[in-house]
Amino acid sequence: MNKKLLCAALLSGLAVAQTASAQDFDDRWYLTTSAGFNIQDGSRGTRPAPFGTLGFGKFISDKWSLDGEFNYQNPHFENQDIIRTPFARAGDLNWSQYGVSIDLRRHFIAEGRNWNPYVLAGLGYQRSEEEFDAFPSVNSPGQREDGNLAGKIGLGLQGDLGRVGIRTELAYRLDADDSSVNAADESWFGDVLASVGFIVPLGPEPSEPVAEAPAPPPAPNCADKDSDGDGVNDCIDKCPNSQAGEAIGPDGCKVQISIDLKGVNFDFDKATLRPDAVSILNEAVEILKRYPDLRVEVAGHTDLCGNDGYNQSLSQRRSDTVYNYLTSNGIDAGRLAGPNGYGESRPLVATGQTLPECKNETNRRTELNVQ
Repeated sequence: MNKKLLCAALLSGLAVAQTASAQDFDDRWYLTTSAGFNIQDGSRGTRPAPFGTLGFGKFISDKWSLDGEFNYQNPHFENQDIIRTPFARAGDLNWSQYGVSIDLRRHFIAEGRNWNPYVLAGLGYQRSEEEFDAFPSVNSPGQREDGNLAGKIGLGLQGDLGRVGIRTELAYRLDADDSSVNAADESWFGDVLASVGFIVPLGPEPSEPVAEAPAPPPAPNCADKDSDGDGVNDCIDKCPNSQAGEAIGPDGCKVQISIDLKGVNFDFDKATLRPDAVSILNEAVEILKRYPDLRVEVAGHTDLCGNDGYNQSLSQRRSDTVYNYLTSNGIDAGRLAGPNGYGESRPLVATGQTLPECKNETNRRTELNVQ
C-alpha cells in the first residue's frame, strides 16, 4: 500500500469524528497500560509475539476520548531449529517494533450499563529494528533500522471496576514499512493486536454538583401593599381605614380639597358680592358644569374682628350669597352641601383680634370644598 494513500485514509477517518456537545463527564487525565498478543503479518516471516503499551489520555467529551500511547513488541523469526549461519539460528534473529500513536475512541455509553463498546481510529509512527543474516560478513547478523507511518482501527469494550477501568480491544495496525530485508517485496504490513488493559484516573474523583436550595420567597413588603386601596402604601399610610375615592393626602389621610375661589372676598362687615368676585364665581360655575359628578360644600368665613356670634352669622350670610349665585347660574342644588358658615374659626392668616390688625381680606372668603 502506498504511504501517501495510507496517510490520507487515516486522516480522513479522523476528520469525520466530531466531539459531542459539552455535558457533565469525568475529564480527568488517566494513565493506560495494556498487554496482549501481536499476530504478525505472515509476510514478515516472524512468529506472533506478546506486546505491551503505556500511555495517557482523557475524555474530551461525554462520548469521545483521546489517548497518546507507546507500544513495544519483539518478535522472533520462524524456523528457529534451522541453522542459517555459523553465528546464529533464524529463530534467534529479532525484528523489534516500537512506536507511538494518537488514538481517538468513540464510546457508546448507555445509562446504567457498566460495560460499553467503542470504536477507535489511530495515527502514529512505528519504528523497526530488523536483524538479518549478513554471512559471510564478520558483522553478521546485520541490522536494519527504519521508521514509518502507521495507522490503526479497531473496536473494544470498556468497563468500570471502581477506582480503575478496564479495556479489552481488538485492532488492526497498518505499518507502512517498505524497506524490509526479509520481506523485500512488501511495501506495508498488517498486524492484528488483541489486548487487555487498565485505565487509572489521575486526581480525585469529581464530585456531583450540589443543587442549591431554592431561595426563600421574599418577605412581604409593606411598600408593595395598599390594604385600604387609597393609593398610599401601607408603610407610610397613617390612616389605614380610608376608602378609595376619597381625597387622600400623601400620608394616606383624608384631606379637604377646595375649588380655588381666590378673589371671592367681601368688604368689611358685608355679605354682598363685589364685581371682581363675580368673574371668579363664573369660572367656578364652568368647572362644576364641566365635571357633572363633582359635589361641593359652600363654606363662608370671616376675619377675626368682632365677636364670635356676630362673625358666625356674617359668614353664614356670605355662604348663602355664593350658594344662591351658583344655583341661579345652573348648578343643581343637589350637588351643593351647605351653605355653611364657619365664622372666624378657620382663618388662613393669623392676626390679632383688635383693629386694625384683625382686618384681613384673605380671611373674609367663601370656599367650595369638594366632597
